[in-house]
Amino acid sequence: MADKESTINAAHNIILEKRHSLSISGVRDVDSFDEQSVTLLTEMGELTVRGNDLHISHLDQETGELHMSGEVNELVYAELKQERKGFFARMAR
Repeated sequence: MADKESTINAAHNIILEKRHSLSISGVRDVDSFDEQSVTLLTEMGELTVRGNDLHISHLDQETGELHMSGEVNELVYAELKQERKGFFARMAR
């Protein structure tokens, strides 16, 4: 049987409607949240949503779906960290 987490959360999409309604798929976890900032762990890395009066109205951890409302001003992904290469991999360059 395939790994349940990788098959359910394979897709990552964002739908923003009129900057006040946000739907995100592929959410693995909510790292932190308040009315000005929500930090999510997604299939594509860490995503921070910034704005005003932000509220998470729905989170389904089984399907990875999240819905939130409020004034969305910014969506920012953290840079993906490069894999550290071992000693021999660096020597073979």
